[in-house]
Amino acid sequence: MVGPSMSDEERTAASTRLKVGFVLLVAASGALVALQAGGTPLYIGAGFVGGLVLGGALLYFLDRWWSEFLATTNRGRR
Repeated sequence: MVGPSMSDEERTAASTRLKVGFVLLVAASGALVALQAGGTPLYIGAGFVGGLVLGGALLYFLDRWWSEFLATTNRGRR
């Protein structure tokens, strides 16, 4: 029988990197929109910080939704 290709530690590390990357992508998007609109460095920074907050909130809700999805499909985490 073939076992999992990743250990639990590797899976946790990959999941953490993916989550951090998602939040940073949303934050960079907020900063780039402010930059494109001709904002000052203050507004660009505010766009980045706002993106961090929004990305964190999105990640929280997506993580909760995914956990509920796994529970309803009987596919618990491996």
